[in-house]
Amino acid sequence: MSNVLTTDHPAWQAYEDGKRARVVRTASGIWSLSHDRDGLHMTCVDGTEDVKPEFVSTDPAHLPPAAPAALREGLVQLGVTQRLANPWLWDAITTAILRQVVRADQARKLYRTWCSAYGTTVEGPQSGLAVAPAPTAVLDLTDEQFADVGATFHRTALQAAAAAYRQHHTTWERLDPADLVTALTGIPRIGPWTAAAAATDFTGDFGVYPHDDLAVRTWAAQIAPDHPWPNKKDTAFGPMWTDWAGTDRTALHTLTLSTLTWGSHAR
Repeated sequence: MSNVLTTDHPAWQAYEDGKRARVVRTASGIWSLSHDRDGLHMTCVDGTEDVKPEFVSTDPAHLPPAAPAALREGLVQLGVTQRLANPWLWDAITTAILRQVVRADQARKLYRTWCSAYGTTVEGPQSGLAVAPAPTAVLDLTDEQFADVGATFHRTALQAAAAAYRQHHTTWERLDPADLVTALTGIPRIGPWTAAAAATDFTGDFGVYPHDDLAVRTWAAQIAPDHPWPNKKDTAFGPMWTDWAGTDRTALHTLTLSTLTWGSHAR
């Protein structure tokens, strides 16, 4: 397995010795994951090992030739990388909702506080780590409990999503990425960006990611600073990005995920 891991999800904790760790819930149990110089380590800490977490490999050989040479050269240096396809759709939806309106560092703190306060905490490789509260638990929270963790703004979206998830998740989990995005936009206060981010996290397919996302723009500009990138208010970035890949969804996935991985890895 590649020694470069994409750690864009806020559940990944970074430690002083360079190790990264998080816990995830699959259909059969909770898994503790850690990554260090020796690679990836996985242990089922609750439930059974029947359903294991799965990782998506991304090979820079599939970058679109039409992308700027400086961008491709920067991304090729990563080599083959790995990213966890979030095994719990509910967590993917939760994460995307908590990213609404706030900056990435704020969203990371909010997600971790939310999980620690109302989710399930298990022993991680160096400290306790928590998974998100289940939909039923979210529906039982009071307005004051949302306020206590700074999630008042996200309350109605989380509760609407929890109710819809309980009713439709079995169908949603079988949809292809594009259809899942469409289905999730049917939830009140879930717009195209949130739906696409959630579907991407769950399926591991960055071909449906919101490609004009600030993170993509930021890292692309840092990798290839001499390229004439559209400014932040210009709507041309998304079409330009997808046009480089054309109809090749693997190329679009590789371009987008590699750029986000570069951002996580470079930091």
